[in-house]
Amino acid sequence: MGLIVDVFSARSDNFGYLVHDTATGRTAAIDAPEAAAIRNALLYRGWTLSDIFITHHHIDHVEAIPELKAEYGVRVIGPKAEADKIADLDELVEAGDRIHLGETVFDVYATPGHTLGHIVFHDKAGKHLFTADALFSLGVGRMFEGTPEPMWNGIKALRDFPDDTLIYCGHEYTESNARFALSVDPDNKALQARAEEVKALRLAGKATIPVTLGTEKAANPFLRADDKVIAAYYGLEGAAPAEVFAALRKGKDSF
Repeated sequence: MGLIVDVFSARSDNFGYLVHDTATGRTAAIDAPEAAAIRNALLYRGWTLSDIFITHHHIDHVEAIPELKAEYGVRVIGPKAEADKIADLDELVEAGDRIHLGETVFDVYATPGHTLGHIVFHDKAGKHLFTADALFSLGVGRMFEGTPEPMWNGIKALRDFPDDTLIYCGHEYTESNARFALSVDPDNKALQARAEEVKALRLAGKATIPVTLGTEKAANPFLRADDKVIAAYYGLEGAAPAEVFAALRKGKDSF
């Protein structure tokens, strides 16, 4: 028994995810970007939606909640810190909480920065990590609401998970993230290899997700803000990692 993850496209560049507990048949959508895309994925798999797990309040992650809740009568779980910004939440969670989907257990972690109350969901047993817009492949989300140090600390905590953890993020941004990453870390062999892999996947019309955390640790500059190579690029030798992280995020914003 375990968890099956279905990956599909939604909206213009969102990833949609269904997670299916094989022991009980319970099925959750990770975020609710688009009702039609989620409904089609359910029909294709022959699953029935029972839950929605929400990571943050942005419209492209919550828009389909009312329609799906009306159609399926689902349980909707979301971040306690953003309860005033997300309609139709049934249960509120925060860092340290656990969610059960049948026999599958998800741990909740705080990843502030993209939004202040952003959370991620980790299926430790199955080694699945749903990072939404906190951590992308070869990048991180824009720092819309937070400040560099808490955002760096949240991302750094995710970095401590095992290398074979699978990352499932919120958007297909990997190809553009690769171009920026190569501009700041051009001699990184792991990054070069990942960029080539991403190029081939996109040319074949395939998703670049999931990706292992081990790959990201080696190639994603935002996970290496405490690496002297990244600090040196910005002339920040000896600076606090959060300062280097801030420089990276500012650099990506204007890239």
